[in-house]
Amino acid sequence: MFHALPSPLNFLVPFVIVLGVLVFVHELGHYLAARWRGVHVETFSIGFGSAIATWRDRLGTVWKLGWIPLGGYVKMHGQERPEDATPEVRAGWQAGRTFHEKSVGSRAIVVAAGPIANFLLAAVLFAALFATAGQPVILPEVGNVLPGSAAARAGLTTGDRVLAIDGQTVSRFEDIQRIVSAHPNSPLALQVRRAGQELRINLTTDSREVGGRRIGSLGVTAHATEFHRLPPGRAVIEGVTHTYDVAAQTLIGVWGMITAGRGTDELGGPLRIAQLSGEVAQLGVASLVDFIAVLSVNLGLINLFPIPILDGGHLLFFLVEAVRGRPLPPRAVEYGFRAGFALLVGLFVFATWNDLSHLGLVRWLAHLIG
Repeated sequence: MFHALPSPLNFLVPFVIVLGVLVFVHELGHYLAARWRGVHVETFSIGFGSAIATWRDRLGTVWKLGWIPLGGYVKMHGQERPEDATPEVRAGWQAGRTFHEKSVGSRAIVVAAGPIANFLLAAVLFAALFATAGQPVILPEVGNVLPGSAAARAGLTTGDRVLAIDGQTVSRFEDIQRIVSAHPNSPLALQVRRAGQELRINLTTDSREVGGRRIGSLGVTAHATEFHRLPPGRAVIEGVTHTYDVAAQTLIGVWGMITAGRGTDELGGPLRIAQLSGEVAQLGVASLVDFIAVLSVNLGLINLFPIPILDGGHLLFFLVEAVRGRPLPPRAVEYGFRAGFALLVGLFVFATWNDLSHLGLVRWLAHLIG
């Protein structure tokens, strides 16, 4: 059955805010790096299509706000190679301020600065959240116990707080996961507090296969989460660490999709982001900031993938140029961009189909046709 979609304003406004922040910071990274390396920036655009508003700064850069909020770009002066530009365009180039005449290292810095800016944004937002709202800590307390699991056979119950496992102190739920995962089908001794009393529970873990290797399994879920405010210095360190953790988990998930070990249902596009933006915004500012930070990490990683058209593809071309001592032939670059464009279009179509399926439109249309 098709469920009515929520009011467009419930997700459109948060979506524009989320995407606007991410795109602005990404393009700002390119812009600042270009300024640093002596490249003139002709246009800084947030959004595509006809301009809603434009203004020119004292350095000659045109700042533009487009009406389609699905991305943005920074237009470098002399971004085209001399052989690709018309005589009229070449005549208007300012010596020493064009992108193509800079060293391969400087060009790589300008291109890499966009994803780096996204990682920095995530680290700053996470640090700000940890210093104000607090860092979420999943307590080492048992929530649900799966029937027939190792925990159920040992008699663990909801609310049990795990203090130690085989003498290793446990302070958060992640510690339980880490220790148990390293001991598949192994005996473990748990020190547990239940109703104010400390108990010793012996059990033998289960095991399951993940990524071609066996890991231990206990069969419990987490029970509660606390938020601990951190001092500024510690918040910065934890913000950087959490950014790294999010990036690592994202790459693991992507690798799982590539190796067919994980489903692609989680792959979403703009519609999914818009839907989640609206849902997260209703949970409060802190949740929305956390959502922006996680998306910023994802945007930085995606742009570093070695796909032509993306920043990672440009960096790959620069690496080849540095090794060869000269740029790739124009035909090779053109074919690379065509292949990259086709791949991105295919991913966009697939992600949009997933989005429509999750929103219920596909089932609704199938019902009408049937």
